[in-house]
Amino acid sequence: MGNNLTTSLSGLNALVCGSTSGIGLATAQEFAESSANVTLFARNEEKLKHTLSSLQNSNGQKHQYLAGDFNSPDTIQEIVESHIASGAKYHILINNTGGPTGGPIIDTVPSEFIKGFNRHLVCNQILVQALLAGMKDYNYGRIINIISTSVKEPIPGLGVSNTIRGAVASWAKTLSIEVAQGGITVNNILPGFTDTDRLSSLIQEKSKSQGKSENDIALDMKKQVPLGRFGLPQETAKAIAFLASP
Repeated sequence: MGNNLTTSLSGLNALVCGSTSGIGLATAQEFAESSANVTLFARNEEKLKHTLSSLQNSNGQKHQYLAGDFNSPDTIQEIVESHIASGAKYHILINNTGGPTGGPIIDTVPSEFIKGFNRHLVCNQILVQALLAGMKDYNYGRIINIISTSVKEPIPGLGVSNTIRGAVASWAKTLSIEVAQGGITVNNILPGFTDTDRLSSLIQEKSKSQGKSENDIALDMKKQVPLGRFGLPQETAKAIAFLASP
């Protein structure tokens, strides 16, 4: 996709979570192309190294990465607090991580809700608390949460995700009111069906549970989209870059 809608993020520091695949990866790449200094944050160090090497730095940007598993909030807190204590400060935070396991809500064991809550809302809270002082110093902050259209209308077969995404949306709205005076905005991105590894895994799960081919499942999903196709991560990344800009 051509970069015909450019947004300048020159001089801004961005922490992008879940940045080795899907929308997170596309966002990190878009930010780098828009001249931001990007810090990747994900759990797979080999993928982080590969992604880091692919980021554009033609305008002298400095990119780096943090490695941590968002299933362990305590570990995430240790990593990010140590990073901030070393002098790191950020203008932009992209809260994004892999979605909870699919399946009907009635069949879900309670521990899956706790796992999803920790991975999404608790880790979001930890990151905001760690980065907020720096944003206030800059009098500029952009907190952007990648959630789901399920906030507006629950998606069948995604019981835990529907529940957790709604909680994150309410958390974000509350946060936006509290931090606005510091020049900090909080926005939620609600992607629909987007061509990512996450969507592929959901299609595979539905194929097994419904006894239909993956192709038929994908076609049924596309029929729900006015354009008749899945969205691209790069398209969502453009919107995120706009929201992150001055």
